[in-house]
Amino acid sequence: MYRLKHLRLCAAICLFACTAVSMADQPSVWKEQFPREEISPKFTKAMHSDIGDVLAIEADGKLGRHGWWQASLAVQPGQYYRFSVKRRTTGLNNVRRAAPVRLVWTDDKGLSVKRDDPTWASYRPGDRPIAEPEFPADGVSQDGWTEVTGIYQAPQSASLLSIELHLRWADSQAKVEWSNVELTPIASPKQRIVRLAAAHLKPLSGNSPQEKCEQFAPLIAAAAAQDADLIVLGETLTNVSTTLPLVTVAEPIPGPSTEYFGELARKHNLHIVAGLLERDADLVYNVAVLISPTGDVIGKYRKVTLPRSEAMRGVTPGDEYPVFETEIGKIGMMVCYDGFFPEVARELTNNGAEIIAFPVWGCNPLLAAARACENHVYVVSSTYTDISSDWMVSAIFGHDGRQLATATQWGTVAVAEVNLDKKLYWHSLGDFQAQIQRHRPVLPHEKGKP
Repeated sequence: MYRLKHLRLCAAICLFACTAVSMADQPSVWKEQFPREEISPKFTKAMHSDIGDVLAIEADGKLGRHGWWQASLAVQPGQYYRFSVKRRTTGLNNVRRAAPVRLVWTDDKGLSVKRDDPTWASYRPGDRPIAEPEFPADGVSQDGWTEVTGIYQAPQSASLLSIELHLRWADSQAKVEWSNVELTPIASPKQRIVRLAAAHLKPLSGNSPQEKCEQFAPLIAAAAAQDADLIVLGETLTNVSTTLPLVTVAEPIPGPSTEYFGELARKHNLHIVAGLLERDADLVYNVAVLISPTGDVIGKYRKVTLPRSEAMRGVTPGDEYPVFETEIGKIGMMVCYDGFFPEVARELTNNGAEIIAFPVWGCNPLLAAARACENHVYVVSSTYTDISSDWMVSAIFGHDGRQLATATQWGTVAVAEVNLDKKLYWHSLGDFQAQIQRHRPVLPHEKGKP
């Protein structure tokens, strides 16, 4: 029977002994699978000079075809693996949904197994969930081929990994090709442990921007004393509790306030996000600015959604959702009213954000929790709302939307330690974060795009 030559277990250079197992040593064979015969696609096998052996699936002129190539490989319980496969598509709209890879852990009989650790998410906390399918992410593309890849640990009760290479819900002329499937045992990867801090302070004295900035210095020092890697400060902090027009305190970015916070970031060796007002020629923007531990401005985000009060005071909205690669992870920012609109946080996470810094005057905390949960990102909010108002909080929200740490007194910081590499596995949902791009709906502006 046909065996894809490039499906193999590769020996990794590890600190422990690990044995490479080739496809020829496995009982696995690639099989044609489909949910219903009447929507089954066309399956073909070929050799390409540029890539090697290829497994293809075609819609063959019919709409809505769904099928996949499937094979199983033996795995070692508890072992970490890097999975990868090359994918090429033609005539296929919305590849992220229509050409996914699914990886399913099973026992030696092909039955479902459970995760090693209990889940502490808000649904059925304390129970060990079933190991639902993994969904590797799209990576680098070159010469028409895209690598689909991910790193996973085999559950202790797993003996096999079922690999599924899909074409689903396809356009009539769609075709997907798969090649170079690899499952490589690797050493336990280093985890990215990050400490996140939220400042809870509403400056009440002083009219100059400098005086406002200076009031945050003790909170930045307090966060540093707790080994924080990032602290988020409040929105438009140079204009809080003043009667000055917004344009009066607006400044260039970089400018005097970012220079001041840059000195503190360098002194305390941490990242700072500050909510400021930016002056760019004759326009004013409500911005969040990310400053590095070296004191440099990494980047800024211009608030996209503006409430009536800001629009009527001459503020201009932004139209971009930048995400910044830093030494602690990928950081995006949103500001206050943005929290009422799911599109902002979703665009940031579509762009790779793992942490969203959220300077916010006031917002419904349920919405902050929703933004964290629906995107499985950490949201770090800094508000001017008093805790007694039972409204917005200065807090760190986890992947299930719950508050990991909350500041309850003015002039204090909330600090939470998180692991950016630890997946949250839910009951029935599994690793929801990995499924967002594979399952989220196709929006009107995405139709007709690959």
